[in-house]
Amino acid sequence: MAKRSLSTLGVRAGTVRSQFNEHSEALFLTSSFVFDNAAQAAERFTGGPGLPSPGFVYSRFTNPTVAMLQDRLAALEGAEACVATASGMSAILATSMALLKAGDHVVCSNAVFGATVQLYVTILARFGVETTFVSPTRVEEWQRALRPNTKLLFLESPSNPLGEVSDIAALSALAKKAGAALVVDNALCTPILQRPLELGADLVIHSATKYLDGQGRVLGGAVVGNKGPAMEAVFGFLRTAGPTLSAFNAWVILKGMETLEIRMLAQSERALQLARWLEKQPRVSRVYYPGLESHPQHALAMRQQRTGGAVVSFDVKGGRKAAWKVIDSTTLISITGNLGDVRTTITHPATTTHGRITPEARAAAGITDGLVRVAVGLEAVEDIKADLARGLS
Repeated sequence: MAKRSLSTLGVRAGTVRSQFNEHSEALFLTSSFVFDNAAQAAERFTGGPGLPSPGFVYSRFTNPTVAMLQDRLAALEGAEACVATASGMSAILATSMALLKAGDHVVCSNAVFGATVQLYVTILARFGVETTFVSPTRVEEWQRALRPNTKLLFLESPSNPLGEVSDIAALSALAKKAGAALVVDNALCTPILQRPLELGADLVIHSATKYLDGQGRVLGGAVVGNKGPAMEAVFGFLRTAGPTLSAFNAWVILKGMETLEIRMLAQSERALQLARWLEKQPRVSRVYYPGLESHPQHALAMRQQRTGGAVVSFDVKGGRKAAWKVIDSTTLISITGNLGDVRTTITHPATTTHGRITPEARAAAGITDGLVRVAVGLEAVEDIKADLARGLS
């Protein structure tokens, strides 16, 4: 089969037509599937080890619309397999439950989504899984944190909201030497801007709620990797525990993925323009954006990523009061914790996305009271600047 470009894969990969030969992907809203005979039913229900065999059983773990999404995302990531889930967090949960057991140890970046921290600290810890948090950018901290029982290294790159970039290849080498899996959350870049498997990651996590959908409509998640025990275990957890992506949500995300490349490139270009403008604002003390030459991991980001992405964060002089003023002065930008939308969004991470973690954890992750995060959409960048300028005047 000819090698296809990412833009083509985003539109065409995974599409399977029914007997009606529809042009758009079909939406299969059904809980179960009918079998030709009892023997076929027994074969499909019993299955065997590994990922699902051809044929559909029950939409908790096999559905044609969801399968098309899985095949498309796997193709975009250059992977052999994908398991779609109900949300990005359920993808992280499924991965953790599949790969970990009581007594195991995790090394995790301290610059991950607040709910990810909560998952490891307040939920998995109750089941005997211990987690050590380290800097996303200091490979030596990851090295020191490794133990004989370390089974998983987890990170976001670039991180949310500070855009810190981890050296995925270096951490892959550490993980392989330790016999652990390296899992990379690729939600901020998507495979359009970064393909972690090519850099040495074992599994890739997606919050499809973000850029894969791209229009703030539905929740979804995915785990992507090559065929083998890890992906088999993730599928097994999904089949039994049921953090399932609905067929309708899968269909919506499939439609979003058709425009993924043009959206990611256009939003990234606007983000770079906005970041450069913010660097010149007197009331802004620092801008965090991997595409800026001033970013400490800029060179690494440009090796690993196609662009700097669409998320820009900045510290406002004056702490929380000043940051809230910027947010409350906007009339165009949406005040919401979500990102990845074609509509630009703004939030105060210390009191929203990272509000449930401890002040000490926020400080370690660099989340200050003056930090504002803007996820740049597709509006004219001059209009976005004007909306922020009001609160920065």
